[in-house]
Amino acid sequence: MNLPSCSRRDVLIHGARTALAGVCLPTVHGLATMHEAALANLPANPEYRALVCVLLHGGNDAANLIVPRDTAAHAQYATARGNLAVARDQLLPITPIGDTRQWGLHPSVPELRTLFEGGKLAVVANVGTLLQPITRAQYLARSVPRPAHLFSHSDQTTLWQLPSAQGEGRAGWGGRLCDLMVSLNSGSALSPTISVAGSNRLLQGQTVIPYGIGQTGATSLYNTGGATGARRLATLRALLRQDSPHVLEQQLGDLTDQSIELSTTIQAALTAAPALATTFPSGSLANQLKMVARLIGVRQQLGALRQVFFVRLAGWDTHDNQLTMHPQLLQQLSQALAAFQNAMIELGTEQVVTTATLSEFGRSLTGNGRGSDHGWGGHALVLGGAVLGRRIFGTMPDLALGGPDDAGAGRFIPTTAVEQYAATLARWFGVAPNQLGEVFPRLAQFSSSNLGCFG
Repeated sequence: MNLPSCSRRDVLIHGARTALAGVCLPTVHGLATMHEAALANLPANPEYRALVCVLLHGGNDAANLIVPRDTAAHAQYATARGNLAVARDQLLPITPIGDTRQWGLHPSVPELRTLFEGGKLAVVANVGTLLQPITRAQYLARSVPRPAHLFSHSDQTTLWQLPSAQGEGRAGWGGRLCDLMVSLNSGSALSPTISVAGSNRLLQGQTVIPYGIGQTGATSLYNTGGATGARRLATLRALLRQDSPHVLEQQLGDLTDQSIELSTTIQAALTAAPALATTFPSGSLANQLKMVARLIGVRQQLGALRQVFFVRLAGWDTHDNQLTMHPQLLQQLSQALAAFQNAMIELGTEQVVTTATLSEFGRSLTGNGRGSDHGWGGHALVLGGAVLGRRIFGTMPDLALGGPDDAGAGRFIPTTAVEQYAATLARWFGVAPNQLGEVFPRLAQFSSSNLGCFG
């Protein structure tokens, strides 16, 4: 970058196209004016809370994550699954509180079994996108509205992240939570929504703008290291701070300079923090969660009281080679979540950090000979010290093909809506019950806004 020969306009154009590629600008708090109702509902003496959302991108075959162990129920499951079935004697037994049935987890997730039996992990059963409750008869008769483009990866991934399966608006429910609570982070330049996995709809608010960070730290400009790089950066920032008669040019310059300052602040805090003693396994998800843990570790330095993080593990679209791929993915998930939970214990934040999984849909109970196909309802995991663990919340589906929960080919009709799941997380996050409707406009269509996952 040859700055002496560049005008301020040249620098801004170049910066917009290249220098800030992949960097999400922080929230401009002057634009995030909270309405009086939101301010009135904020806690008087808030403690820190963070929600970590883990997207299992591609559609997790949840029917093989948690499996019935009762002899008759497992036989029914095995008949429907065919060669995809997990043998009963291979399942890791679990003992859910208040459930007389026998259940087991996939043999690839011993860490999740330990967390479940230790009361730190819960299952939310048969959750999916819904416009309102729907029965099999209503689904087959098309007598009740249902979300558009069922079984589509892109559409269902988006709907899981929006406040309603109706699909209106651009803001995600994670961003909307922070819209209501952004003033709790008023002492921080960092956005309360942070992605370690690139762009997504979940974290976008109406006023809150997500911040993107890499697995190893804040994104920095090229060629700004060392003494020469420092001079380049100083010259760039001097150009960015010049007054401009053009409003948009001035705004871009100000935001670019703020982003550079923020990245420098974040990286300095991460560098100065003690290294985590917790050992994380290798792999993309573990690396993302380690960065989340490091950011949580410097929350006080960054002035954060509320944060929503987004991480992603891809590869769950197991149409083919499921018997090899799915166990590997489950192993990565199990080991990464366990390491993250250990890091929260190390940091003393176990009670104030909740991790929740998302996946655009479950998969068909019947196989195609090599794997499973796109489904609808699936099971989610909620992890943390505040979670009422060792429980299954919601209703597990009937596994009978052609049974009351079968939309066809063993695609489970959800009995819990994404909105109910997300609203339960929102209540724990600190959103007042009377404000849940502002975030989730169709929540009143469902019988409950609280699944009971927290005490």
